[in-house]
Amino acid sequence: MAGRMTKVKKAVPSTYEAALEQFLLWKKAQGISEQTMKDYREHVNRFFRRYPEAYDPQAAEALERGVYDYLGEDGIKPATYNNRLVYLSTFFNWCIDKGMIEDNPLLNFKKRKAEGRIVNLDENVIRKLLMMPDTSTYTGLRDHTLMIFFLDTGIRPKEAFALRESDFNIEALEVEVRQETAKTKASRTLHYSPETAKVISELLAVRPVEWDDSVPVFCTYEGNPLNRHSWGDRIESYCKKLGTHIVPYDLRHSFALLFLRQGGNALALQRMLGHVDLTMTKRYVALTNNDLKNQHALASPIKRLLPSKKRMGKIK
Repeated sequence: MAGRMTKVKKAVPSTYEAALEQFLLWKKAQGISEQTMKDYREHVNRFFRRYPEAYDPQAAEALERGVYDYLGEDGIKPATYNNRLVYLSTFFNWCIDKGMIEDNPLLNFKKRKAEGRIVNLDENVIRKLLMMPDTSTYTGLRDHTLMIFFLDTGIRPKEAFALRESDFNIEALEVEVRQETAKTKASRTLHYSPETAKVISELLAVRPVEWDDSVPVFCTYEGNPLNRHSWGDRIESYCKKLGTHIVPYDLRHSFALLFLRQGGNALALQRMLGHVDLTMTKRYVALTNNDLKNQHALASPIKRLLPSKKRMGKIK
């Protein structure tokens, strides 16, 4: 007769570092991106480095004091507040599930409404930016092509950096964002203009013959992948010469705004940007006062509601 099995009590990690590593293994099994893993590690580490006494299963008040002080920091921006809230709250919920803490001190906290950074780049500034790279060099040609590609497709920088030559169909003017590289984990096909196809073809033509399909299309001259930091440095160097400030994501914002100004459909824009619904798409589009004025003149219902009048004579 088999002996009666007793319930084994799981050991609670003695340090937050050990708890964080277990949490990250769990998130990795869910298939989250490498960047999201880094973000979780950064946010949790930053909190506990500032409040080391907060990780004490026997002292819940220390954790409460820590998170209240952390989120109540003077001058904290809504976006920073929301990031801290989301990453820490998710970690704390996992800790509850594992019996490490009893309650999530952030349970009833709500996100703050962020106005968002309004991006409305002057078209002349964009034109000047496109002229900055020295296209007689590989790096300059790559930068020029990337700028045009961002402005023609609205693709996310990280998604663009992962594109391979086999993802492009130059004749059909299409490129596939693969499921494993898409932020939303859903593949999508983007379309681009013949002008963009031309510069992409020029870039592909100068690739060394020894580079196979594993080398990204938009890479360094050594064949190494680009990342948001190296690309950000490139944009910054051009902007210093122009005397302006532009960050890589501004090109995505500009694509969205200019697409709508040219009469593009909002639902089509949502699909191109890779958003699951229009809620996120709206955050990327900042219509200027002049845009609103033009739209009102075009679509105001008063023209249909009031009968047209004959030209009035001079009033005595």
